[in-house]
Amino acid sequence: MAVTTRVLLALLLSTFLLSATNAVRDYQGRQAGQRGERGTRLTDAQQCRLTRLTASQPTNRIESEGGVTELWDENEEQFQCAGVAPMRSVIRRNSLSLPNFHPMRRLVYIERGQGLIGITYPGCAETFQSQSQTFQAGREPREERGQGRRSDQHQKVHRIRQGDVVALPAGAAHWCYNDGEEELVAVSVNDLNHRSNQLDQNLRAFYLAGGVPESGRQQTQAGQRLQSRQRFQNIFRAFDTVLMAEAFNIPAEIVRRMQEEQSERGLIVNVREGMRMIRPDEEEGEFEEEQGRPRRGQQWWEEATGNGLEENICTMKIRTNVEHRTQADIFSRQAGKINHVNRQKLPILKYMDMSASKGTLYPNALMTPHWSVNGHCVVYVQSGEAQVQVVDHSGQQVMNDRVNQGEMFVVPQYFASTVRAGQNGLEFVVWRTSSEPMNSQLAGYTSVIRAMPVEVLSNAYQISPNEAQRLKTNRGGESFLLSPQRRSF
Repeated sequence: MAVTTRVLLALLLSTFLLSATNAVRDYQGRQAGQRGERGTRLTDAQQCRLTRLTASQPTNRIESEGGVTELWDENEEQFQCAGVAPMRSVIRRNSLSLPNFHPMRRLVYIERGQGLIGITYPGCAETFQSQSQTFQAGREPREERGQGRRSDQHQKVHRIRQGDVVALPAGAAHWCYNDGEEELVAVSVNDLNHRSNQLDQNLRAFYLAGGVPESGRQQTQAGQRLQSRQRFQNIFRAFDTVLMAEAFNIPAEIVRRMQEEQSERGLIVNVREGMRMIRPDEEEGEFEEEQGRPRRGQQWWEEATGNGLEENICTMKIRTNVEHRTQADIFSRQAGKINHVNRQKLPILKYMDMSASKGTLYPNALMTPHWSVNGHCVVYVQSGEAQVQVVDHSGQQVMNDRVNQGEMFVVPQYFASTVRAGQNGLEFVVWRTSSEPMNSQLAGYTSVIRAMPVEVLSNAYQISPNEAQRLKTNRGGESFLLSPQRRSF
């Protein structure tokens, strides 16, 4: 009897240990998924054998009826190293960027203008109701006749404006409408290496309408024009008309209109009549956010995550603004300011494993020499100019150039870099391939040099202890942004 009892206890203990092990593995898997760990980042890092980095401009320009789409060449070595594909969209007044979805995560910075953006998540309810444009007499439904407007239900529509960072998840259909008084300019970085993209390392988008024009309005080479047409086209065109009519339960004539060859209109089209949709967030939530107070939903998320609860993807915040001086994460009266957008400020970035920063350097100010610990950096020059130096592991300069407005370049992970602003200062945006970026600094109050003992520095550089002490402390309390001390470049 005693032997039987011991055997049963041993079996129960083994079962418990096995269950606990599986639970730990499952938890670790969920944590890895929440961090958005990439399945290809380590192997693709082998492509970062760079001997030269240069700032580049877009190489492919697609002109549409209502705007312009500009693409950087994702086959450049620096973009291949980071696994990203940058692009810039210019949407003219009263124009619509047509609905599309893409297999990779995209982080967007609104450089200028304002507008509306809608992101359609699968399975989410149509919780917003709008009134569409006036219909002609006799064509509106019987229940709406005489009212002049038709009620419409849809998913949430977001207001975007200059300085916003907007997160677009992979596979979510989205559109953007410029209802402002000036052009809407959006600069985006697509993360081709993220595990959500299991196709290849080429930028592509699946459009629900429109397409790349066939005519010569693209300022690019013939081969790139063909490639663009193959990557950005209306997916409805290839479906059988009768099959689509049955799927939507609509007349075949409507399907043929959806399938019509309208690629001459391009990817961005003019809106014949203005669009009007209800946006409750403009009346309450966004005003609180711009005053520096968290929205109720954001505050709920911050409190709930401590208990393991997660915000519903259908109501998750997709944008935040980085233009507010009072919300700067780093500020120096003599050097400039930097606003970071990471998973703490924008929780959806936890799933995208991306982040962004908006920085301003005053004339001749410096960004301390530093390296990125856990991701690549993609830098876009919004205005001004600067001298940039980047050094690799072999102690060789891979970049020592002056960068100008509209240019973009990559600083690979662990490559040390520094920036000095020009006479007119510098405004820049940085995208990072990590939702919790970390930098290690070489100079300043929080630098690795300051953290080392004087004896170590004295022997490493063969300098006196007094010189080593000055090396550690001569920047005083300055940290990431350094005020100008000497002549400019």
